[in-house]
Amino acid sequence: MNHPAIAAHTPLTLVLNSGSSSLKFSLLDPKIGQLYLFGLAEKLLEPAPRITFRSGSEQRTEPLPPKGHEAAMQAILTELEAFGLKERVGAVGHRVVHGGERFKRSTRITPQVIAAIEACVPLAPLHNPANLLGIRLALANFPQVPQVAVFDTAFHHTLPEYAYRYALPGELYTRYGVRRYGFHGTSHQYVTRRAAEMLSRPLETLCLISAHLGNGCSITAVRQGQSLDTSMGLTPLEGLVMGTRSGDLDPNIPQYLSDTLGLTLEQITDLLNKKSGLLGLSGLSNDMRELEEAALQGHAGAQLAIEVFCYRLAKYVAAMSVPLGRIDALIFTGGIGENSALVRRRTLEWLGGLGFRVDEERNQQAVRGQPGVITPEGSTLAMVVNTNEELMIAWETQAVLS
Repeated sequence: MNHPAIAAHTPLTLVLNSGSSSLKFSLLDPKIGQLYLFGLAEKLLEPAPRITFRSGSEQRTEPLPPKGHEAAMQAILTELEAFGLKERVGAVGHRVVHGGERFKRSTRITPQVIAAIEACVPLAPLHNPANLLGIRLALANFPQVPQVAVFDTAFHHTLPEYAYRYALPGELYTRYGVRRYGFHGTSHQYVTRRAAEMLSRPLETLCLISAHLGNGCSITAVRQGQSLDTSMGLTPLEGLVMGTRSGDLDPNIPQYLSDTLGLTLEQITDLLNKKSGLLGLSGLSNDMRELEEAALQGHAGAQLAIEVFCYRLAKYVAAMSVPLGRIDALIFTGGIGENSALVRRRTLEWLGGLGFRVDEERNQQAVRGQPGVITPEGSTLAMVVNTNEELMIAWETQAVLS
């Protein structure tokens, strides 16, 4: 595999996103935004794991030994060493999902920071342990390279108290940290910056709503570059309908399911996180592309799932107008937001009362990496912006180290 030429002595940033059964990485130059190498190791806990490398237009996939994240990291190191790139790594940036109240910004990794991330594990038991595994593997293999933790929750630490507090006894917050934290912070931060550039307006003058729509979905109100409210809460389960997550629901439903079906708390949590959302509504799939195809063929479950998804999204857009006072632009991003013209059109149709209309030609063109405004003149503005969380993590890493 050939890699783009790299200027001599240019230090590169390695970005790692370690999931429970995957390890994603990017090697890039944050100063110019150039991506040199991307990789995704997946199915790491299954019998036949694999890793895919991509550089420019070239891509290849190869099997991994069934040794989990360690095998994936070794494959990444082998690839970097084969092209003389390992010695070019000047910093490592790690995605960490939950920073709790401790981490209000990206932070250089030290033993004390690792201990504090471990203390946040109860807030994100599915994510933080995997993030910590990636950190430990990187520290072992790049012991002399400075490393930075970039938190999904950090961007939302500008929420006012009336937005992040639940209506629960105060001790649950003061002693146990039960509050709304929000997630997808790197994505919301990146696309609002990018939207300001595309609109040729200073970010500090704009009131923006960012809708990150993928298998996980969240929406954030951003004024003057700061998050004022967001849909996810203590965990990434609250808020919008997602691929397999329920989003908002009556808090008494778990008790009802326990009483009527005899389900345990663990079974209910699994149901709400892994068997609900688009998958649960449709009875078919959590993939919006499959649902759109099935809906065209008359599949009632797929049609319902799409309509519920768009309706709930539109309600949240309207809600996010409250802290902003006005809407300068609604941003669609993430895999669904960037590629589903149907979801965008149906959502904006629900939002006619806020002045949104759809330019269907522009909307149909804004797919497969093509960003742009999708509303006509005279409409409240809506646009598609491609997210780049890896580049945002690299920028944050360099900002900390500089």
